[in-house]
Amino acid sequence: MFKPMRRFKQELSQEKCIEILKTEPRGVLSLIEENGYPYGIPMNHWYCEENGRIYFHGAREGQKINAIKANNKASYCVFDAGYRNEGEWALNISSVVAFGKIRLVEDEETAKKICVHLVKKFTDDEHYLQKELEAAFSRVQCLEFIPTHITGKLVNES
Repeated sequence: MFKPMRRFKQELSQEKCIEILKTEPRGVLSLIEENGYPYGIPMNHWYCEENGRIYFHGAREGQKINAIKANNKASYCVFDAGYRNEGEWALNISSVVAFGKIRLVEDEETAKKICVHLVKKFTDDEHYLQKELEAAFSRVQCLEFIPTHITGKLVNES
């Protein structure tokens, strides 16, 4: 179903792809809207090493939720900050694209676990975490992205 990477010498190992998904805080989730148009939205994510799935959170209703209900196929793209080799202007950027299916998380305990991991990706402030859970958890919809294919590559901008 997925074609091999054309520039295979730039392909990242699966281990490197997972490392990027674990460490980078955000990417772009791409969905297919009800009208057939693509819809890409920047998202924070948490990659769960236990099951290899990617989790998000957001509002319980809106364009993203409508798109997911219309078509559960999705892709998620993440890239790192890159680096420059000494004496060169061009950035070397590693990017990862995951293809798969996405679903709404209905279980409250699972959703709470996802929210905790998402907050802890950005801060260890326990007071902030508890305050957010109390104030906003009832309005949050968590999403589970189940990758079927993950690929990545290192690109030089020159």
